[in-house]
Amino acid sequence: MTDVPTPATEMPGLTKYAWLSIAAAVVTIVLKTGAYLLTGSVGLLSDAAESVVNLVAAVIALVALTVAARPADHNHHYGHGKAEYFSAGIEGLMIFVAAALIIVSAVQRLLHPQELEQLGIGLAITLLATAVNGAVGLLLVRVGRTHRSATLVADGKHLMTDVWTSVGVVVGVGLVAITGWLPLDSLVAIAVAINILWMGWRLVASSTTSLLDAALSPADVALVTAVLDRHRTDDVDFHGLQTRESGRQRFVSVHVLVPGAWTVQQGHDIAEIVEADIRSALEHAHVSTHVEPREDHRSYEDYAYDSIVRPEDPGVA
Repeated sequence: MTDVPTPATEMPGLTKYAWLSIAAAVVTIVLKTGAYLLTGSVGLLSDAAESVVNLVAAVIALVALTVAARPADHNHHYGHGKAEYFSAGIEGLMIFVAAALIIVSAVQRLLHPQELEQLGIGLAITLLATAVNGAVGLLLVRVGRTHRSATLVADGKHLMTDVWTSVGVVVGVGLVAITGWLPLDSLVAIAVAINILWMGWRLVASSTTSLLDAALSPADVALVTAVLDRHRTDDVDFHGLQTRESGRQRFVSVHVLVPGAWTVQQGHDIAEIVEADIRSALEHAHVSTHVEPREDHRSYEDYAYDSIVRPEDPGVA
């Protein structure tokens, strides 16, 4: 038995947060570009370049959330949730591009230093843009974790990375103003590039793992196992537990072992109860069960991996 993935109309409307991210990116691009034009700082230019990546990533996030919200159809029986992982992966790749552009600009400025101008105004504008990114980034991470949206979490973390790199840029450029040592501006930009490269790598690695149908977290598996343990009796047992996630949706499959003498109705009833309890314990869970006679050795030979198999099972050597 299995249940049907939740229709899009029952999913939380998350696209408004993608639009908020787009608006924040546009505002910070304008502010940071203005700061760069006023000062001529390559460090501030690198900060503005990352905000351009933020805008592209936010647009991609909007598309991904729109696709992920579509219900299951005849071509996608498990829904479209994995679209969110593509968004997170593409965002990570965009970070790589931004880092490369920043490094090229920084090296050129390191070889050909230029005097910086109006640093006070430029840094004040950058701090304002940083505050906008920080507020939106924290909101996106919180909402993304609440609704299990990989896209919003990735976008929010990207914005928070931008916040910390902006702080580093402000400190570095401020030191240039104090010391007059121009190479520091380029060195700060290179440090920013290295930092966002690390974040990009983490985003790509995380999205790739999820696209490969990674199992649920140990905490989630523990919740499922606790439900199964509550229903274990002398007659009822479980094995063949397999899990995966797709966007905000969780998928759980388990075999229910019952006496072969039980009626179909008895087996069906216990399976329905177990499915309902797992869904209650695990938000956005879609549960599949398979009822088998516990005395038949073939019941223990039709699964590839079992996180709760026991040595005493008849089918285990």
